[in-house]
Amino acid sequence: MDHLDHFRILRRTWQLGPVSLCNRSIEDKVQRGKKSSIDEYDCMKWLDSKEPNSVIYVCFGSIAIFSAAQLHETALALEASGQQFIWVVRGCTDRESNDHEWFPKDFETRIEGKGLIIRGWAPQVLILDRRLTGGFVTHCGWNSTMGGISAGLPMVTWPFFAEQFFNEIFATQILKTGVAVGAKQRREAASVSPVVKREAIEKAVRQIMVGEKAKEIRN
Repeated sequence: MDHLDHFRILRRTWQLGPVSLCNRSIEDKVQRGKKSSIDEYDCMKWLDSKEPNSVIYVCFGSIAIFSAAQLHETALALEASGQQFIWVVRGCTDRESNDHEWFPKDFETRIEGKGLIIRGWAPQVLILDRRLTGGFVTHCGWNSTMGGISAGLPMVTWPFFAEQFFNEIFATQILKTGVAVGAKQRREAASVSPVVKREAIEKAVRQIMVGEKAKEIRN
């Protein structure tokens, strides 16, 4: 007996969602969430220059902020994966740190044309629904999880706290459309967690983007 059957026994039940599917026009998708930190035209122009399913979108919601060490590892992992990417960077827990301290040397030069870094807020629904986008690295917040599922995208799951670990189980074990990066420690808030190493991130990204497992998940 699944959860819906259980609730039907207890009370009358109406199933709603995923509500993200109601946003069908470009204007609707752009207006979801906060105002984007990048012009949506420039973002879509960059994305539309790529092949279908070739870009991985990396975003960890509006609360989770990485340490400089984790940002550094993530940057190296994305580069090593060989995949094109859009990476949304909210900020750094090391308040005095700047890009030049956690970016690998010459990183932005090396990824020019292959990676797009958005500092702040991105038009996420628009990016996820674009056929050029082929995967999603997510913190497993419910809105992001449903957005990725609704867009039919394989996901790298990287939960931080609250219900995100349950959402990861839903994506990886029930729907089987996600690959876990290996984050195990639940936090009380969006604080610093043990650093996930670049090898684990690279491996998970490759699993959802290339090879037989990626095809299986996408199907």
